[in-house]
Amino acid sequence: MMKIVEKSGRTVEEALELALIEMDLSEEDVEYEVLEEDSKGFLGLFGSKEAKIRVTEKENVHKVAKAFLEETLEKMNIYAKVDVELTEDGIFATVSGDNMSVVIGRRGKTLDALQYLTNLVINRDRENYIHLVLDSEDYRAKRKESLEELAYRMADKAKRQRRDIILNPMNSYERRIVHSALQKDEEVSTRSEGRDPYRKVIIFLNR
Repeated sequence: MMKIVEKSGRTVEEALELALIEMDLSEEDVEYEVLEEDSKGFLGLFGSKEAKIRVTEKENVHKVAKAFLEETLEKMNIYAKVDVELTEDGIFATVSGDNMSVVIGRRGKTLDALQYLTNLVINRDRENYIHLVLDSEDYRAKRKESLEELAYRMADKAKRQRRDIILNPMNSYERRIVHSALQKDEEVSTRSEGRDPYRKVIIFLNR
């Protein structure tokens, strides 16, 4: 729950400093509204008035992500540890515990669904989109490696058999991995065809 405090001081700066001490937050974690400006009064002696401000804690997006994931997993009767960290690219969240195969799901579909829902929640009413990646037991890295190996094998097959190779349907993240893996191969190219969730990558020879 976000903290909201109203504070008075001889100046706005003093009122803000007092509020930050009480809230145990730094200035970048809050927004404030000046309710009353300070006034020096006549000759600085009579009728002086203190400044009054309302200080509101900013929504902490990684805390929102952590809380949503913990609540959702609990509703799934999965009791796991959720770790969330801010990165240069956005947010990286990991889920750890027993029986993580349930969290990951077949070909990562449950993990992808949780990631999609969490991104919806943390970006609601946000002007600047922030991307969250959800992982468990290094699934993302392992899946990336297996998809790259698949791409190389299927590219070799396309070259040997001199024909197009159509891969099984993949989500956009997985398709990007395949496209990227073969980007520097001068003998083959890739394209995506179809509509989600049946969209597929096709590996074809350069003519």
